[in-house]
Order: sequence, then structure tokens, then C-alpha cells
Amino acid sequence: MTETLPRRRGHRITVEPSGRHVRAVRGKHVLAESDGALVLREPGCPDAYYIPVQDVRLDLLTPSDTRTYCPFKGDASYWSLQDEPDLVWTYDDPKPEVAAIKGHLCFYEVEVS
Repeated sequence: MTETLPRRRGHRITVEPSGRHVRAVRGKHVLAESDGALVLREPGCPDAYYIPVQDVRLDLLTPSDTRTYCPFKGDASYWSLQDEPDLVWTYDDPKPEVAAIKGHLCFYEVEVS
């Protein structure tokens, strides 16, 4: 199922199952690995892979105080690795148009196969 954010000044976001194997690795640690990731496509941005929380090693991450706001997705909160602040983000209460990303986390860099 694909969810599409309505056009707002030409801005269109889609969220759909990626159908690919996604891994987030830092150093010797596999922080996340999933076959159930969602891919979010947004104009002007690289594809973002949102990994289900159950496939993320939260025991290796620490919640951050950082918060940001996106007018299309909502309020984001962040998680850090010991030496990498704000490495991961999530939308705990995303806008209805992208509700599928709730319960998923996104890393800045992932391996996709």
C-alpha cells in the first residue's frame, strides 16, 4: 500500500514498502536490519528507509534531546550512538498523510540490497 501526501505547493511525499533488505551498520555494530522497511520519497531528498522499531538495536542507542519539525511529516525526535549524535530519527506522532512511518526509525545512511 502506498500513502501519498497531498500536493502542497508542488510537494509530494510517498511511503511504500521498500521490498528490499536494509541494514544500518556503524563500525562493528549492526544497529538495524530489516526486510520490512518502508521507503519514503520526498522531492529534493534522497530516499529515506524507515525501519520497524523491532528491527533496530535500541539497546545500542540513546535518546537525544534534539527535536525538529517538518511541515509535511510532523515532529521528529532523535537517537544517538555513543560517538555519533542524532544518528537516527523517528516521528512518534506523524501527520496522518504519512502515518505509516509511525513505529519506524530512519538512519542517515543505510545499506540497501
